[in-house]
Amino acid sequence: GKIIVIEASITRAQHARVSSRALGQPTRVPPIAATMNSTRPRPSSTEQAREVVRAGRRPARDAGNATLALPDGRSVDLPVREDARGHLFVDVRKLHATTGVCTYDEGFSSTAPCESAITYIDGARGELYYRGYPIEILAERSNVCDVIHLLVYGELPSPPQREAFLVRFRSESLLHEQLLNLFQGFKHDAHPMAIMCSAVAALSSFYPNPMADGRTRSDDDLGAAAISLIAKMPSLAAIAYKTSRGEPVVYPRPDLNYIQNFLHMTFSNPISPYVVDPIVERAMQVFFVLHADHEQNASTSTVRIAGSSRASPFVCASSGVASLWGPAHGGANEAVVRMLEDIGTVENIPAFVERAKDRSDPFRLMGFGHRVYKNFDPRSRIIRDECHRVLDKLGLDDPALRVAAALEEVALRDEYFVSRSLYPNVDFYSGIMLRAIGFPVSMYTVLFAVARSIGWMSQWKEMASEAVPKIGRPRQLYVGETRREFVPLEGRSTRAHDIEGLRSRL
Repeated sequence: GKIIVIEASITRAQHARVSSRALGQPTRVPPIAATMNSTRPRPSSTEQAREVVRAGRRPARDAGNATLALPDGRSVDLPVREDARGHLFVDVRKLHATTGVCTYDEGFSSTAPCESAITYIDGARGELYYRGYPIEILAERSNVCDVIHLLVYGELPSPPQREAFLVRFRSESLLHEQLLNLFQGFKHDAHPMAIMCSAVAALSSFYPNPMADGRTRSDDDLGAAAISLIAKMPSLAAIAYKTSRGEPVVYPRPDLNYIQNFLHMTFSNPISPYVVDPIVERAMQVFFVLHADHEQNASTSTVRIAGSSRASPFVCASSGVASLWGPAHGGANEAVVRMLEDIGTVENIPAFVERAKDRSDPFRLMGFGHRVYKNFDPRSRIIRDECHRVLDKLGLDDPALRVAAALEEVALRDEYFVSRSLYPNVDFYSGIMLRAIGFPVSMYTVLFAVARSIGWMSQWKEMASEAVPKIGRPRQLYVGETRREFVPLEGRSTRAHDIEGLRSRL
């Protein structure tokens, strides 16, 4: 029965932006690509401020105050901040210290745990930007290594920078030979993601932690650590694949680029070299670009909170791999393929579609719609074209791929899906594409991890660059027992339902 009221004092222009967004109308906020090149704030005398400006950061603006009315009659003024795209945030960082009151936000769906200048998503309009560049432009005109440079350092490389970067990147892709012994200790049929979790963490025993002594490191030091991890991920993924199949490790070649080398290390063997098809290479290039970063998702947030303790970046990345392995996060494209296999034939599609429409039926069509994008996933249109090019080129006769093609047609014209914006998403098309290229389902999340490591390390570097890093320490809404009296063992009784539960388990 207690009500907490928040009143915000904002300008009329800010109110118009918020109102138009709530009504689904386009706001007049200029695109990030334009604002990054506009007049920037004058830097302070510190190197930290100069780094912030060079990275394209635009400090959040003061947008007035919000008044929090508490049930006990107290009222608290909280600052409101406006980000580069006009979104409003109530700053509650000092709320608990001044009032003893905490906010409750299960899953952090309405909470921003950090400031970031790396990635921006407009879910209502179906837009995704890396450092201000629309994802469509980067997928069409750029490549993975350029996107790595962009996300880690804040800018696309110039020709001399690209050449130097590629030389450095190739040298960092090699692994310490003793690390290979680790892979021999895994069971022959171990899941590649289990291998990846261990192997990425093991890198911390071979390469130094730049944050170990607690001192603030230079941008170059942090960038070097980030690139070292990103460059090694394709090698680790390829070896994990080889280990799970009992095949010998294949080393990278200096004459191949990032994607070519990964496909070579994954599919070549001593008696049968893998010839990279340009269409397959292009499709994988796009796959890695599209999956490089996606704001503060579950695995990225995991990497950031692990990094806030100044842990090794390799261990932080391993925590990201573990988070990504969960079927609710990185396993979506894997779930798509398993669904296609369950459907079996094109003739079965109508029955499964009807089941998906029935709210009382637990069955769900995987790979349709997106939690963040309320209109459409901009990545899905890009990967769809690449998927169809791969299928046309390879000409495979696969029942699951035939089901996928027919299901796509049904979803794009069925009013139930169209009216709810349940369009095929990036996971739907990437799952089909990876299957056609030849990756087993167990490798799908591994490929996701290789791509997302670019974002993880970019976010880690941004966090580690903060003048005063703050360790992550969320609060909780405690609902357990209050103070209880300790009862010695002989005086404890077992409740009836606990006994029945114990019997059922036995």
